[in-house]
Amino acid sequence: MTDTTAETVKKTVETAANTAKAQADKVQAAGAKAFREVADKSAASLSELNVQGKQNLEALVASATAAQKGVETLSAHSAAFTKKSWEDGVAAAKSMSQARSIQELLELQTTWAKSATEAYLAEVTRATDVLTASVKDSFQPINERVTASVEKFQAAR
Repeated sequence: MTDTTAETVKKTVETAANTAKAQADKVQAAGAKAFREVADKSAASLSELNVQGKQNLEALVASATAAQKGVETLSAHSAAFTKKSWEDGVAAAKSMSQARSIQELLELQTTWAKSATEAYLAEVTRATDVLTASVKDSFQPINERVTASVEKFQAAR
């Protein structure tokens, strides 16, 4: 082989090596860029997942707080109604014990039974209203989270 042929081969090999190295560098850079993008997206997704989890937990706490408030309200109403019913019953018993005739006793008993039934029905209505409001208030934070999640998923489509 002549020196020029050797030089030509050497230059061809160097050019091929440089081209291969440049291609390898491009592939490596593209791979690193793709890896960074995937890592960034994963980190963003994990961050969003953490935010969603926190918001869901806050909604559950708000729901439990509203339910507890409803239970406290129902308990207070129930205790007050029981006390008043007892007092009304004692007063009615005293009144009936002083009746002078069977007719008067029956009238007192009928009046007391009617007022006790009306008071009971009013208390049931009030308890139903409190329970309905409590359930509505308890589910509101959860419903808001479900709605927000559905909207987020639909927007991501």
